[in-house]
Amino acid sequence: MPDRGGGPTGPRIRVGRPSRRVRTLLMTLGVLAVLGMAFTMFAGFWTDWLWYRSVNYSSVFTTTLWTKIGLFFVFGLLMAVAVGFNIWLAHRLRPPLSAMSMEQQNLDRYRMGIAPYKKWLLLGITSLVGLIAGASASSQWRTWLMWVNGVSFGEKDPQFKLDISFYTFDLPWYRFLLGFGFAAAILSLIAAALVHYLYGGLRVTSPGARATAAATGHLSVLLGLFVTLKAVAYWLDRYGLAVKSSDFKATDNWTGLRYVDANAYLPAKTILFCIAVICALLFFATLWRRTWQLPVIGFGLMVLSAILIGGLYPAIVQKFQVQPNEQAKEAPYVEKNLKATRDAYGIDDAQVSEYEGTGSTTDKTKLRDDVDTTASIRVMDPNIVSPTFQQLQQMRNYYAFPTNLDVDRYSKDGKDQDTVIGLRELNLAGIPKNNWINDHFRYTHGYGVVAAKGTAADSEGRPVFTESDLPSQGDLGTYQQRIYYGEKTTEYSIVGGPQKEIDYSDDNGEKTFSYTGDSGVNLSNPVNRAAYAVAFSEPQILYSGAIGEGSRILYNRTPKERVEAVAPWLTIDGDAYPAVVSGRIQWIVDAYTTTNGYPYSSRTTLGDTTADSLTATNDSRAVVAQQNQVNYIRNSVKATVDAYTGEVKLYQWDTKDPVLKTWMKAFPGTVEPKTAISGDLMDHLRYPQDLFKVQRELLSRYHVKDATTFLSGSEVWQVPDDPTNTSGDAVPPYYLSMKMPDQKEQAFSLTTTFTPNGRDNLSAFMSVDAEAGTDSYGKIRILKLPTNTTVQGPKQVQSQFNSEQEIAETISLLNRGDSKVEYGNLLTVPLDGGLLYVEPVYVRGGGLKYPLLRKVLVTYGGNTAFEDTLDEALNKVFGAEGTTTEPPEDDGGGTTTPPSSDNPTVQQALDDAQKAFDAGQEALKKGDWEAYGVAQKDLEEALQRAEDAQAQEDKTGSGPSPGASPSGSPSSSPSSSPTA
Repeated sequence: MPDRGGGPTGPRIRVGRPSRRVRTLLMTLGVLAVLGMAFTMFAGFWTDWLWYRSVNYSSVFTTTLWTKIGLFFVFGLLMAVAVGFNIWLAHRLRPPLSAMSMEQQNLDRYRMGIAPYKKWLLLGITSLVGLIAGASASSQWRTWLMWVNGVSFGEKDPQFKLDISFYTFDLPWYRFLLGFGFAAAILSLIAAALVHYLYGGLRVTSPGARATAAATGHLSVLLGLFVTLKAVAYWLDRYGLAVKSSDFKATDNWTGLRYVDANAYLPAKTILFCIAVICALLFFATLWRRTWQLPVIGFGLMVLSAILIGGLYPAIVQKFQVQPNEQAKEAPYVEKNLKATRDAYGIDDAQVSEYEGTGSTTDKTKLRDDVDTTASIRVMDPNIVSPTFQQLQQMRNYYAFPTNLDVDRYSKDGKDQDTVIGLRELNLAGIPKNNWINDHFRYTHGYGVVAAKGTAADSEGRPVFTESDLPSQGDLGTYQQRIYYGEKTTEYSIVGGPQKEIDYSDDNGEKTFSYTGDSGVNLSNPVNRAAYAVAFSEPQILYSGAIGEGSRILYNRTPKERVEAVAPWLTIDGDAYPAVVSGRIQWIVDAYTTTNGYPYSSRTTLGDTTADSLTATNDSRAVVAQQNQVNYIRNSVKATVDAYTGEVKLYQWDTKDPVLKTWMKAFPGTVEPKTAISGDLMDHLRYPQDLFKVQRELLSRYHVKDATTFLSGSEVWQVPDDPTNTSGDAVPPYYLSMKMPDQKEQAFSLTTTFTPNGRDNLSAFMSVDAEAGTDSYGKIRILKLPTNTTVQGPKQVQSQFNSEQEIAETISLLNRGDSKVEYGNLLTVPLDGGLLYVEPVYVRGGGLKYPLLRKVLVTYGGNTAFEDTLDEALNKVFGAEGTTTEPPEDDGGGTTTPPSSDNPTVQQALDDAQKAFDAGQEALKKGDWEAYGVAQKDLEEALQRAEDAQAQEDKTGSGPSPGASPSGSPSSSPSSSPTA
């Protein structure tokens, strides 16, 4: 045997040791580094705990934390024990003497090298795998909480007759356990095999048997456990077919069994399960037989069966049974998918009605009157007029409005009014000088609500404000106007201490304020200050004199991130909106419970489905957790965030949702009952946009209930692109108070249109009752247009607007110079069997940096108007108030002569229009609003004269006036006008 104690040593070389002072310094630095790392970790934990305690949701923090810790230690310990035990057992089963071979002599050096460190090596390996496994398990805290708290759906899947909760709550946890078991078996097998090889239990080139009986038995048991887990996997795969996504020509992300799944994959999985059980028993039998022959044969049979039964057989069934008669074979499974998808997305009660798309009433006066009772048409587009709010109501540069404003309802004199609303939020980019004190101590909050009528504009095209000025005043009464929490408030602020805040400024100078709310975390404690100095990487928090008694730090200040933090199990809607409720500004946030484990329901990706032309230009409109792929969604929670205190409240909205009930069991006391919603708050709750966008996307295919029609694809719709811009993104849904054909009065609604797949004509109009607190809330109505006639869709309507010569010429005039035309929301309103389209047109003119409403486009039944106001456009379309030329006068000789002074040529009128437009631009540059108004009036009159002249020429069939000069200017003699 070789000398394992080491050979003779050579002469010793004395190496100089560091001095005691150096060693002490190094040790001190090492201790400080460890303490620094420890305090950094502590700071993150401590600040999180303080924040959750400050918002009164500490139970969310503790429940989540203890669940993660529990999973980390349980599964980390299980993995460490499993791997460590098998390493120890393999070492224990090593042969007493190693074979005399070159292979074993080479290995003997490694055995000698690790002999003194075996315990430490075992501890290190088990700790490493335990840490990795524990960290992976801790990320499954949602899966664990849903499994342990899951409640029944009260519905069973159509294939296995199991409650839906098995697929949503149980199956994900079983799959995690199975994955953990596979990892433990594979790591234990690898570790055991390496130890057996190192200590001679397995031999590659040594003479004699390749494995000892002990090694054979040990590894066979581990392989048997692996194959047993594979058998369990085959059995769970049977149920997994109900939630499996696959490519299917009828729809993307098809979920559930198809014919080949039910008749090929399902029996194949059952057969493979039986084979795997037999194969596992053969591996376990090696404990007595001590031979690998039967287990290897069994394992080979299992692999071959997986290829033939699990792969080849389903392909044969698909090719020779399904494809020749696909519609008949797949129809029963499509019907299951149709029902499950409609149930899972809450669209099962959508009411589809046939709609002609062409008006039936010939009484235009009646139609004109019906418009006012059918819809409160909004001409103030909240996605256009934010710069106008900014210019007219910003007041100070350190205030700003969001890019997209919101639409709400407010009551005045007992009548609801659609209102465009925005908050004057803090804008740090606009403060006079940026420094740490200004950014975080002096400029801390916004101030006041600004609101305007959605259905009106003043004579200059500006919003008609119902709440304005600084401090804000108007129809909203008295309320707390300071805004410490908002969509644009992303930086932390330190308030309530010795440093005064700037409240707002007026003609008397700056007014200061000191925060009196109980929001945020108290910084009086030096430990808290140190923790936040580390967490925010800002050492001044630790020693700044601006922080003292009463100082509080406010952070996580946007409504969406506050709700997401206190309810991490919810998916947050992309659009939080403000409302004045009981004397407070409240941000209202819609939140969803989702799952991707609803059997037979097709999946959708939230980020893709909720994208439109607004989210493309505004990141804050994107849904939180937008990459989530789900096949079940409910607007189960309505949340509020107080703009002054930051207080977060969660209200149960969907009282039947089993997913919400599960989370309420996991986090008791965090969600208040629906009955706790006040009447004032209920008046401002609405149907959420993101849910509506998900539902409209699904309804573009799932509005049909017949499997044959669904498979043919003949009734597939699409959401049209937004015709008012060139982004190529989907048109957003619009809030509008309107009346559908089966309704008796207007209701606050959310609306959208559909076009046939690959075409631009209109195929359907969809609306949902959006006013909370009403019996019809959430009722979806779809007006389906005939397929044998063509009704113009939004893109075609927009094209018609742009192609009309008179409209095109006017828009060309408005677009000249520094002016730019911006199209507002193209609203669609069902009216007497037809469809009324209305689009406001805004102009950013001259030196103005904000849009003003200048024109309104209206079309109905092929008639189009382009007028200064909505009323004028409607009157023209319906002929209720025509602008006709006066009849010609009789000269007594049997001929009539039109009054020349009232019948100018078209060219003359257009020349006058150009002059008026140029005068208006010049007035804008000078800021002379009075002159600008006069010029706009002249422009309108000139365009009207041009229209009248063109109509007269068309009527008489005459060309230019003989009395006109070649250049088109009128002659000096009025008597030279032509006679009829």
